[in-house]
Amino acid sequence: MERTTLFADILLPLRLSGYFTYRVPFSMNETIEVGQRVVVPFGKNKLYSGLVRRVHETMPDRKEVKLLGTILDEQPMVNETQFQFWEWIADYYMCCVGEVMNAALPSALKLASETKIIINPLFDGDFTHLNEKEFLIAEALDFQKVLTLTDVSNIVDRLKVMPLIKSLIEKGVVLPEEEIQERFRPKKERAILLSENYRSDAALKQVYDQLEKRAYKQLEVLMAYLSMRGFNGMEAEWLSQTEVLKKANATTAALNPLINKGIFEQGERIVSRLVDGSETANVEDIQFNEKQQNTFDIIQQKFETVNTVLLHGITSSGKTEIYIKLAAEVMKTGKQVLYLLPEIGLTEHIINRLRKYFGNDVGIYHSRFNEFERVEIWNRVAGNSPDGKKYQLILGARSALFLPYENLGLIIVDEEHDTSYKQYDPAPRYHARDAALMLAKIHNAKTLLGTATPSLESWYKALTGKYGFAQILTRYSDLPLPEMRIVDMRHEKRQKNLRANFSIELIDRIENALKNKEQVILFHNRRGFAPRITCEVCDWTPECKNCDVMLVYHKYDNQLRCHYCGYHLPVPSVCPQCGSSALKMESFGTEKVEDDLKIIFPEAQIERMDLDTTRGKHAHFDIIKNFEQRKTDILIGTQMVTKGLDFSNVSLVGILNADQLVAYPDFRAFERSFQTIAQVSGRAGRAGKQGVVVIQTSMPHHPAIVFAAGNQFENMFEHQLLERQKFNYPPYVRLISITLKHNEPQILDAAADFFTQRLKQTLGTRVLGPEYPLIARLKNYYLKNIIVKIEPKASIKFVKNVVKDAEKLLLQHPDYKQIRVAFDVDPY
Repeated sequence: MERTTLFADILLPLRLSGYFTYRVPFSMNETIEVGQRVVVPFGKNKLYSGLVRRVHETMPDRKEVKLLGTILDEQPMVNETQFQFWEWIADYYMCCVGEVMNAALPSALKLASETKIIINPLFDGDFTHLNEKEFLIAEALDFQKVLTLTDVSNIVDRLKVMPLIKSLIEKGVVLPEEEIQERFRPKKERAILLSENYRSDAALKQVYDQLEKRAYKQLEVLMAYLSMRGFNGMEAEWLSQTEVLKKANATTAALNPLINKGIFEQGERIVSRLVDGSETANVEDIQFNEKQQNTFDIIQQKFETVNTVLLHGITSSGKTEIYIKLAAEVMKTGKQVLYLLPEIGLTEHIINRLRKYFGNDVGIYHSRFNEFERVEIWNRVAGNSPDGKKYQLILGARSALFLPYENLGLIIVDEEHDTSYKQYDPAPRYHARDAALMLAKIHNAKTLLGTATPSLESWYKALTGKYGFAQILTRYSDLPLPEMRIVDMRHEKRQKNLRANFSIELIDRIENALKNKEQVILFHNRRGFAPRITCEVCDWTPECKNCDVMLVYHKYDNQLRCHYCGYHLPVPSVCPQCGSSALKMESFGTEKVEDDLKIIFPEAQIERMDLDTTRGKHAHFDIIKNFEQRKTDILIGTQMVTKGLDFSNVSLVGILNADQLVAYPDFRAFERSFQTIAQVSGRAGRAGKQGVVVIQTSMPHHPAIVFAAGNQFENMFEHQLLERQKFNYPPYVRLISITLKHNEPQILDAAADFFTQRLKQTLGTRVLGPEYPLIARLKNYYLKNIIVKIEPKASIKFVKNVVKDAEKLLLQHPDYKQIRVAFDVDPY
């Protein structure tokens, strides 16, 4: 019988276009499936794990086709809808599907070969021409036969060992060897099982009688096992040895004799690394007020005619309860629900509310989980978990979009306006809100966008009928919105009414809140102690050696740090330029705010929530938990404190420097300033008492601040639409941002001009630039930006093809081959 020759198109997690075709060994013809991980050779010596995209009988054009290696999975790890979604992201956001795969798969599922070295069979054994380090490696190889790079590093006590290995290869002493490494390992624990000979009632009674007389502690272990539902007639199950001994209040000294007698078998069982929750309430217990019920009904009606609905609900209007009821309705039909949040910290805050109603049906997914936990979540979403559990409701940050959903029915995008939904670097530079709409379309699901401050694009689409629209403009229980107080800091400075960086009004209100046992949130969107240190004599300021930015002073480790590349220096005692000791700190960050408040209010419990204090896995959650439990009186934070947090005892919110928000050089600065002020203001007065918001600014009449203080969203929207239309910005056009990078500014300038000229030949005035950005050098690469504006009637596909063709011409030019090009479609 003639065997069919099959070929497989393999997706590799590399920045390379398209798929790579391999021949399937005849022995795998019956077992290979789309979506499985396979090991394939790539290049001269590398092995990679790729994903099977297609299996076919079409012979590729090239003469030599490499043979596919091992199949790693019994069943597919990726489904067809995921592949469709990844391919859409690659096409729309102008990147490679391999880059999407690299972002989507948990790192433990991506295998790459580890370089090892072996003795060259042709080596004659003459060590005399080797230096000391090379001799140590060759001697170790003579004994161990194979060494990894880590082994070599330990032998020579050096981190960078590739130059040594290259030298040994050139001298004919060693050869490189590649070996694939499977990274994921299921978590196992010791377990015990009641032996088959002792599962009958008669056998158990005999054992019971013997142990009762001679070994009562052993009997307690046996009874603990039986009481944990490990025995049912002739059936038994593996139970955790630790849990059984804990229940029996015994040690292994009592268990070992039972194992030796053959009463118990000892082995291992696979256990989950994930923490499950328990359901304590029913969704039917949620009682809507009249406005919530009307909004809920409107959303369901809109979903009958459109697939996307925008819910505009002011802060504390009860949007979360609406989300929960909508999710429950969808889950009743057996479909899955994805609940997206912009920040990891918010997932910890809301997960308890969801588990209260949905128990173990709720899964969480974000970057703070380790690589093995992420694989377990991946398997539970797909329904491939060894414990048989499957998540129906998934709560997560933007990376949760890439999980292997089988049957999505609803996607909820909470705080849809938030910039954290945008992935900047590396590619794919996608926006999770926009990508969620396509994911829903692929699954034929509905999407609900919820926020108190909609993005202009979403609001515009709702007004023009592309989205359905629902609105709640009053707080739950008709609570009043907070009182907004604008403090003119220029006046305060003239009147000398400042204490540190706080106005007298803000200090008085903090003092009053603390007296009333109420809590305070202070927002300042700059971390560190002092953003700038300056010499008063020569105006010297410390700058990063890798980036065109000033170093920020961090008091906790007495370092000057770059927030872009991590470069740091100790704080100098004198100016390195003129030798003066007159160094002064200018401006202030959250660390200094915390320091000043501890002096002004020494009795208050103060915590800070920014990137520096939330690096640990549970640090964010711990800070929020302390504030919820009222162990913290004053919480200082950056953007993290503005988003979706619900604290019933907060009576005062202070915005310490609103000028930072409105003065940023970006066409979205006005919109984002309004959103940030409105969002952080919404944290005040959420439980029965009107809160107060104090906005400190030197621009009290700036429209963004005035609109935010008056909760005038529609006025802000109309104001910004006129501006955007006048200067041709979204939502009236689409943007593609192109960034060129090189470590030589002269080469970059020439390449940017060459690239822009090619674009303008076809696209004309749609092309702006090239220009250096606000920060012209990052991590030793100089940057130049080009913007392409695409009007609604133009074909975005045509424009992308023109841009890609220009990129090919650029990289084919002998002088510009080292230029790096990055595309950002719909930059935010």
